This record gives sequence, C-alpha cells and structure tokens, in this order.
Amino acid sequence: MQTIKVRTTQNVFIEYPIASVGDRILAFLLDRFILVAYSIFVLAVFLNAEMLVTWIWVVMLGLPWLFYHLLFEVFMNGQSPGKKVMKIKVVRLDGTPPTIGNYVMRWVFSFIDYYVLWGVIAMLIIAMGGKGQRLGDVVAGTSVVKLMKEEEITSSAIFVLPEETYVPTFRQVIQLTENDIALIQRALEVNRDQGNAQPLLVVTEKIKSLLGIQTDLPPVKFLYTIIKDFNHITSR
Repeated sequence: MQTIKVRTTQNVFIEYPIASVGDRILAFLLDRFILVAYSIFVLAVFLNAEMLVTWIWVVMLGLPWLFYHLLFEVFMNGQSPGKKVMKIKVVRLDGTPPTIGNYVMRWVFSFIDYYVLWGVIAMLIIAMGGKGQRLGDVVAGTSVVKLMKEEEITSSAIFVLPEETYVPTFRQVIQLTENDIALIQRALEVNRDQGNAQPLLVVTEKIKSLLGIQTDLPPVKFLYTIIKDFNHITSR
C-alpha cells in the first residue's frame, strides 16, 4: 500500500496510507448517487406541485450539483458523504488543516480533473505523481488519505486513564496542551500499528526538551507516563 508522509505543525512526520483510486472512484459514485436521488425527489415534488418558476428550478436543481463537493468538504472537514463512507479525507501535505482556499482550488480544478476526457486526466496525474494527488490537489497542496478506524485511535492501549491513587511522575505535563497529547497518542499509534519508531523518537525528544525532563525511561514507557500524568492532573 502506498503511503504519504505529512509533516505536522510540530515538525513531526506522520505516515498515512494514500486513498486508492478505487476508493476515490467509489466515493465519487456514492456522491453522484446522492445527487441523482436528490434531483429525482425534487423533480417529483416540483412536477406534483406544478412549479413553473424557472429560477427556483435552477436554484434547487443546479446549485447542489455545482457546489456539492465544495460545501461538504468545507463543512465536513475534508469529507463528502461518499468520502466519509469510504473513510477517506482531504489533508494538506504540510500538516496544517486545509483552508477554504484549498478546498476552493480543488473544486475549481475538479472540472478539469473529472469532466475533461471523463476523468482520465485525474487518474493519470494520480498514477504518475505518487502522492495520491489529482490536478486540483497538486495546485492546492493537498492529498486524499485513508483514515484509520476510530476505535484504533481511542483504544485503551493509547489513551491511558490513571487510577485514583496514581501519583504523577512528571508534574511538568501541566504545560502541555490537548493537541500535544493528541500528537503523542498518534506517534504511539504509528509505532504500534506500522512499526515506524521515528515519530515516537522525535516526539520524545521534543517533550523532554519542552518540559526540561531528564529520564532513562524507554520512549514508549516515557510517553505513556506523560499521557497518564496529563490525564490525572487535568481531570482533577
């Protein structure tokens, strides 16, 4: 499976599996099915009501087809309903959240990607680029990745809840934020599921430097302890 490394805002690389062309095509077809079903419903309602106002037909039938992907990606954090079903998502390669401008660029160039030569351009660029990017993604600096299952991200093996009698080892963790803890969890997850220890080692050194900690604990045990200490202190 092809993967892509995305640099997070903490300057750590996280490896994601690239969404396959098949996943993207199925997501696109699911979205098209939703649009067709919606159009049939609206047509039935309008014909039954003998609706004769042209601009209402244009608004109710034309605009959803035109802005469907743009609006859903903006308001559903990089996913359309089809992408959500297929568990794929738009991300920026620099690790920052995609902006409205990124989504707009993808949307504008989608007319070339999808409707010139019936999508052949998009598939060729995706196949040649190696980063899962169609033309719109190249321009916007984005890609489409496969998401991991939610239960893997929130499993007890990663998110450690402290006992009531637990005594924190590193009280400096109060300086950390929820985003820092999420990054630690993600690094542990990548190490566990993909055998990639690089994010784990980088995060360990950054946490030690940030909190002024000197310890001989192995990186995995150290980060588990940091999470446990943070959960204990912030939950009280």
